Amino acid sequence: MNIGIYQSAASMSALERWQDSVTQNISSAQLPGYRKRSVEFSAQPNGQIQTGSSSSGDSKTSLFPSAATSISFTPGEAQSTGKALDVAIQGPGFFEVQTAGGEKAYTRDGEFQVQPDNTVTTASGQQVLLESGSPLTLVQAGGAVVINPDGTVMQNGTALGKLSIQEFANPSQLTVASSGTFTPAAGQTPTPVTNPSLLQGYVEESNVSPMHEMVDLITISRAYESNQKMITTVDQEMQKTLDALG
Repeated sequence: MNIGIYQSAASMSALERWQDSVTQNISSAQLPGYRKRSVEFSAQPNGQIQTGSSSSGDSKTSLFPSAATSISFTPGEAQSTGKALDVAIQGPGFFEVQTAGGEKAYTRDGEFQVQPDNTVTTASGQQVLLESGSPLTLVQAGGAVVINPDGTVMQNGTALGKLSIQEFANPSQLTVASSGTFTPAAGQTPTPVTNPSLLQGYVEESNVSPMHEMVDLITISRAYESNQKMITTVDQEMQKTLDALG
């Protein structure tokens, strides 16, 4: 068995995972609150390679490249929209929302809108929750909406409640769900942000740099091509050896 071929094949598989993440980042770069997908590479041991004679028993560990996907929770920039129901979180925390199935989810996307029943939802239709656990519901024809920096929602001078802003001790354990939301892992419990800081009339942009992602695509393409050439070269050398041995 030629270890080099398998190592190059493993490298190509890891590069494909990186390419998938980069492609998703580019396609989602304009989505408010989107968190960049990152790939971390490591070398995993996979058996021993004999380096000396069979009698000496000398060997070394065979290492194969591996890729693991993670999420970058670096904040994106706040973009002014002037819309009363657009809200950006400054600092840690997530908006707590409720899915159509009744489960709680968490998002940084504060591009909210009003439904016909006057409930406030995310752009994908998930209900925005208050600290009380109930959905944020506006008063019909109740006047302009003001969202204070601490998350208190006011309408015509009346407080409707306070937006539920939650944080996690280890956000890296969150699971990616649909429409830019996250769900906690088993046993992972959110805690309210003590002093949230919100900006009304703003949305948080994604933390993706399209230019950086394009550079990564070029790097991936060149690395993939190099590994392809490596496999071809080793295969040709093995064929020459077999031909010489008859």
